[in-house]
Amino acid sequence: MTGLFITIEGPDGSGKSTQMVRLCHLLEQLGFSVVQTREPGGTVIADKIRGLLLDPLHCEMTSRTEALLYMAARAQHTAQLIRPALAAGAVVISDRFADSSLVYQGVARGLPQIDLVWLNRFAAEGLTPDLTLLLDGTVERLAERLAERGHRDRLDREGITFHQRVRQGFLELAASEPGRIRVIEADRDIESVWKDIKACVMDFLMKRGRSHAVADQ
Repeated sequence: MTGLFITIEGPDGSGKSTQMVRLCHLLEQLGFSVVQTREPGGTVIADKIRGLLLDPLHCEMTSRTEALLYMAARAQHTAQLIRPALAAGAVVISDRFADSSLVYQGVARGLPQIDLVWLNRFAAEGLTPDLTLLLDGTVERLAERLAERGHRDRLDREGITFHQRVRQGFLELAASEPGRIRVIEADRDIESVWKDIKACVMDFLMKRGRSHAVADQ
């Protein structure tokens, strides 16, 4: 049986990393082989590109350079890690994928969506997630979480208007693909957010013919 590709998206500070750990643990309990990864990153080459992209010292980076670096990292990530894992039947869970490029570099940076769609298709060889969990929250609340975190990367340091465009971009994308993208309210406590994520994933597994795993749970 071929694998499943699940992505977790959302603005910075929405709690993606915390919920991703829980989701991986749940799926492993259900008997799935799980591969946890992130973007940019996931491979040696992609992690090196991540360092360039997120370093606060690189404030001179242009929007087009930023977009192309993300695509380069995604191409390596997809070819070297994601596709082989899916071919082996694993569930791949990635913190961010192509949707982030459409939102951050498209909506927030203002680059042409038509170009980003083509570049994403080229970089990922047409790969699309089976399910995307979008963790949504108010910009003000997420900014508080980022401040509590301490270290802020190059994108974290963008102004409030930038992050408002990011949030709006994600919500518009979710509205355009309701079958794939499920919006989860992330302004709540961790347990409440997790409850909704678990319910969403269980429903997804049932609909994708993995009902035996859900029944075991």
